[in-house]
Amino acid sequence: MSVIEELIRSEENGAISFGNHRLEKKAKLDNFEHQGDLYKVKTFHEITKLERNGMFVYESVPGTAVSCFKAADWGVEFQVEGDKDVQITVQLEDDAQYSVTVDGASAGDMTTNMGGKLIVSVELNKDSAVQVRIEKK
Repeated sequence: MSVIEELIRSEENGAISFGNHRLEKKAKLDNFEHQGDLYKVKTFHEITKLERNGMFVYESVPGTAVSCFKAADWGVEFQVEGDKDVQITVQLEDDAQYSVTVDGASAGDMTTNMGGKLIVSVELNKDSAVQVRIEKK
């Protein structure tokens, strides 16, 4: 996997890919249409952030490249790549419990806060993608 040069793109399987953690200066793309929704991405080496229809979806510190991002009622899944370990925040259902899996290994069960945000720390190896799946219990 590599950075997303166009900042965000639709994939053939219905997912989206976004982010470029190698940029020195912040770049953004607004009003990207995908399956009837409008997305906005801001990304560079310090942070990557995704919004859908003006609402928070994903944020990583430091910045990342995310591929095959899929969100549904059951949760989210995606592949993430970056230059160093990352803290990822995703928007899910308020006050709900989720099972978190990183590269096929259980990272445990976590509960979202009252705002529906869930924070996951992921260890990354430079230029190697890690699969993350967060599934509602």
